[in-house]
Amino acid sequence: MVHEQKRLERGIELAALAEQLKAAGISLEFLAGELQGTHDPSGIVFTVLAALSGMEYEYIRDRTLEGQESARARGKAIGGAAVIDEVMLVVALHLRERGKSLRGIAAQLVITKGKKKGWHPSPATVLRMLREHDDTAATAAAAGARALDDDPASLAPASSTPPAAAADQPAGPNRAAR
Repeated sequence: MVHEQKRLERGIELAALAEQLKAAGISLEFLAGELQGTHDPSGIVFTVLAALSGMEYEYIRDRTLEGQESARARGKAIGGAAVIDEVMLVVALHLRERGKSLRGIAAQLVITKGKKKGWHPSPATVLRMLREHDDTAATAAAAGARALDDDPASLAPASSTPPAAAADQPAGPNRAAR
């Protein structure tokens, strides 16, 4: 007994299941949907509806993915609210430095907001948080290295010019004449 055909399987999987059921001498009874009643699982109507159900599933999936792409292009966030905050990141970094595993770190952290308040984040969430932090730190370090390559003197303090060299420089609008 099955509630609806779409709850059973879709497409080719349903056809394979129908063959197995027929070989075992089992008929299907659907309680709701377009196939309501008892049916031979290998019948033509059953097979056609299984194929249509598989096509419908693919169509819904494609529309969902297109909608998500469109939302991302418009700058909309996909997914739930972020559960990680700065305090959790600092604690996670400290625990990682002490050699804790991802599961150990996740067990020490507690979500402080949203509908999962009071729960522990998953190890996958902790991994994603740490990777994003590492990627951001690596990007910032690379940007700093590029700035040094471009003009290393730009990072030197303003008073680092030796007095003798300053005397040789021409007087400018912000420099007093000697």
